[in-house]
Amino acid sequence: MELLFKLLLAHLLGDFVLQSDSFTKKKEKNGLSSYHLYLHALIHGLLSLVLVWDLEMWYIALIITVTHLLIDALKIKLTRKKNKRWMFTADQVAHLIVILILVNLHLGKNEIVPDSFPAYTIPLITCVVLLTSPVAIMLKVFFTRWKLTEKDTGIYGLKNAGRWIGIIERLLIFVFVITDNFSAVGLLLTAKSVFRFGDLSKAKNMKLTEYVLIGTLLSFGIAILTGLFFKNYIA
Repeated sequence: MELLFKLLLAHLLGDFVLQSDSFTKKKEKNGLSSYHLYLHALIHGLLSLVLVWDLEMWYIALIITVTHLLIDALKIKLTRKKNKRWMFTADQVAHLIVILILVNLHLGKNEIVPDSFPAYTIPLITCVVLLTSPVAIMLKVFFTRWKLTEKDTGIYGLKNAGRWIGIIERLLIFVFVITDNFSAVGLLLTAKSVFRFGDLSKAKNMKLTEYVLIGTLLSFGIAILTGLFFKNYIA
């Protein structure tokens, strides 16, 4: 479990937190001729090496670097405008499979991963990081199936405000769940509903209502499940 969460954390940091939109666009635009692609794979390898913190396990960082490069190169080559969501999903599943295979091979060797952090620290950090940029980007990719602009809703808000609101609410829910304050989750959902009610009434737009409801339920659901998983299987 220690190695699994370290590699998952390295992946989340490398693929979501440390990779900007402009970096991703340059990588996708220039493909194999872009140094961004190779730098991205190298960053993943270095993150894995740093988090595992054992030079004797250098081969794990090397495999992560090579497989990440190959998977991302294949994704860029196969991605089209109509299949972006599916290619994004396939890309993440492929990286996860590589991580699981490495963990399984490691367990087969009966090697001990150096415990460089206090118990539960890495799983906790992994869950927290997951609920920030990674989930925000995943939801953004999911919602590309529906195009909803400010012109459609008649509502104009702060740039990226929705993204930050989602991150904050997911982190709060995670804290509430792992501390057994489930009633606070209900209060947070009620508060958000009250603030959002004015926007939905103003827009008088069923599309916006459904968009907000789906986003809220998905965001809350992911945060609750992550909290329950940490509370019941890690802590």
